[in-house]
Amino acid sequence: MAEVLLPMKIETANDPSKFGSPDLLHVLAVDDVDRKFIERLLRVSSCKVTVVDSATRALQYLGLDVETKSIGFEDLKVNLIMTDYSMPGMTGYELLKKIKVIMSSENILPRIDRCLEEGAEDFLLKPVKLSDVRRLRDSLMKVEDLSCTKSIQKRELETENAYSLDSSVHSQLKRSKI
Repeated sequence: MAEVLLPMKIETANDPSKFGSPDLLHVLAVDDVDRKFIERLLRVSSCKVTVVDSATRALQYLGLDVETKSIGFEDLKVNLIMTDYSMPGMTGYELLKKIKVIMSSENILPRIDRCLEEGAEDFLLKPVKLSDVRRLRDSLMKVEDLSCTKSIQKRELETENAYSLDSSVHSQLKRSKI
């Protein structure tokens, strides 16, 4: 029987009425030591926050751990995952395929380069500053706005193409009747 791991703490902003608000960034913070500090910084930056203490718990929260059963939170939208690099069991680097931001108190250039080369969008040095979190939040919100705009443009183009096809078929039908 598979073991079910529960997140140590699930927090989603100070105001529960904002849980589903698209204006709040939902951050999954993964850290075995500095969870409380990171959580406070994210909350001050008006983010919804979920904190877990290990990579394994993060994978389970996200529904990505094949060895354990999911705990039913897959439908929660997570905009950003921040993980510590050095944790027992699985490192932040091992989570990198699912992670966009890595943080570490160790300023080791080859490690930073390795993470950035493998797809991390940013590498934050601890202690993480409020300005770091705000910069990440603003950057991510711009990317999501751009994605939404592209999606709308794609739908408009598809609709336009559908109407073009309809009028083309209509014209051909008129010609064939003549």
